[in-house]
Amino acid sequence: MDNRARGRGAAINTPNKFFKHEIEYTSEDWQQWEDPEVNPKTQFIEEESKTLMSVSDSPDLPNFHSINPYRGCEHGCIYCYARNSHEYWGFSAGLDFETKIVVKKNAPQLLEKLFNSKKWVPHQIHISGNTDCYQPGEKKYRLTRQLLEICLRYRNPVSILTKNALILRDLDVLEKMAKLNLVHAALSITSLNEELRSALEPRTVTGKRRLQVLKTLSEAGIPTGVMTAPIIPGLNDQEIPSLIQAIAENGALWSHYTVVRLNGAISTLFDEWIHHHFPDRAAKVLSQIKECHGGVVNDSRFGIRMVGEGNFAEHIRQLHDHSCRKYLAGRELPPLDTSQFMRAGQMRLF
Repeated sequence: MDNRARGRGAAINTPNKFFKHEIEYTSEDWQQWEDPEVNPKTQFIEEESKTLMSVSDSPDLPNFHSINPYRGCEHGCIYCYARNSHEYWGFSAGLDFETKIVVKKNAPQLLEKLFNSKKWVPHQIHISGNTDCYQPGEKKYRLTRQLLEICLRYRNPVSILTKNALILRDLDVLEKMAKLNLVHAALSITSLNEELRSALEPRTVTGKRRLQVLKTLSEAGIPTGVMTAPIIPGLNDQEIPSLIQAIAENGALWSHYTVVRLNGAISTLFDEWIHHHFPDRAAKVLSQIKECHGGVVNDSRFGIRMVGEGNFAEHIRQLHDHSCRKYLAGRELPPLDTSQFMRAGQMRLF
């Protein structure tokens, strides 16, 4: 019997490293979850946050300003590095990450307050630095749209990363921002193989649909690129050339990648996932991931952790670089403009 929770990336709730005690699920629990009437449902936990902006001091992402209107992500991508952060809030990085979504209901008010503070120096803000701002809950809460409208009103530049076609709902706002050099958009496309995509990212739109979104954004004048990330050796690395050719044909200006790393609870979750979905390849995939990270699946070394090292990591780098030179040559991402920023007392009609 397949005792996995249906429609989810993770099959289990891994222990929270901050807890002294943990819940152990029995076979009866999993059998109950096989019933679609009692399968794990998504819970939205609304909160009034005290802060909104996160500024990274990592050498890999220096001075990286990000906003995440949601904690947790219903997309359920098994490899997602954000899973570990869910443990800080008392949840598991496994099923909890996909089914217990914290909603920062006052995010728009916090952003406007920040913009009106004399301490705010105009800076590019990245929406979705941790979890997807266009995950399914956004359809109801519309927090991302409100944040974009505020950024447009104050003329503060924004970049967005998403896997969801819901971004097209906000095309009207994005077009206005693009005309003022205030927005970059990026799609995350890991695979165009639908069998692999549906296993890796169970509640995201198809790769084909993401290409359509890319084309629509590009044709609307919104500078757009693609994160072909993460590259998972033995699963999607062979797709790199065809994937970059496809995104080039649909208007992408750039492509970047990362090599998968399995830090914290993600190691346990991915190990269970790969043995369930691709048992014939599990040992090879895990071995090649280790080869990219000094013999282990996890990697926290600045400057190396994102792209890996060794022969296989170098193969991925060369393949990606060659494909970009072949299909994306001559394309440039226009810089965003911070000079137009205006506080409330400086508002003008547009």
